[in-house]
Amino acid sequence: MTSEASNIKEIIKDGDWTLFLDRDGVINRRLIDDYVKKPEEFEFLPKVLESIAIFSKIFKHIFIVTNQQGIGKGLMSEADLEIIHRKMIQEIETKGGRIDKVYYCPDLASSNSKNRKPEIGMALQAQKDFPDIDFSKSLMVGDSKGDIKFGKNAGMITVFINSDKLNTDFDADFAFETLGEFGEEIGK
Repeated sequence: MTSEASNIKEIIKDGDWTLFLDRDGVINRRLIDDYVKKPEEFEFLPKVLESIAIFSKIFKHIFIVTNQQGIGKGLMSEADLEIIHRKMIQEIETKGGRIDKVYYCPDLASSNSKNRKPEIGMALQAQKDFPDIDFSKSLMVGDSKGDIKFGKNAGMITVFINSDKLNTDFDADFAFETLGEFGEEIGK
């Protein structure tokens, strides 16, 4: 956690903020060298459900933005991904949280798609769907350099989730070990 972590609560206190969350490695356990292709492979990380319930009381909008090139590789279909996301959102809602919308990019990394993070296509789509979004009053939470670059490219405040504790080379505004730790910090 950065030394300024406690200041994040001060920054977002007016209730007019938007939260963008990466999925794999932030919300659910990342499958190394694989993709979550069916609901039974989706496993929430500890304290994520409680944290999203906290976020739901603080943030005006909450979105998930996720690269899902497993679709582009033919390992799963968009219908498979929809089933996974439906189950994920159901569980989040059961625990008192909400996700306003999930945005995903099925394109391969080699495609140079404007919708694939770190490009900001998914953020622009969210802003088109929810015109009151102000990127300068938005947070991007992710566990990769691409996630942080996505947030920076859109002009957001960035929060790096460093669950492996190995990556110290990041350019985020704030860092926490887990989404649960971040949720506890702003829920105080």
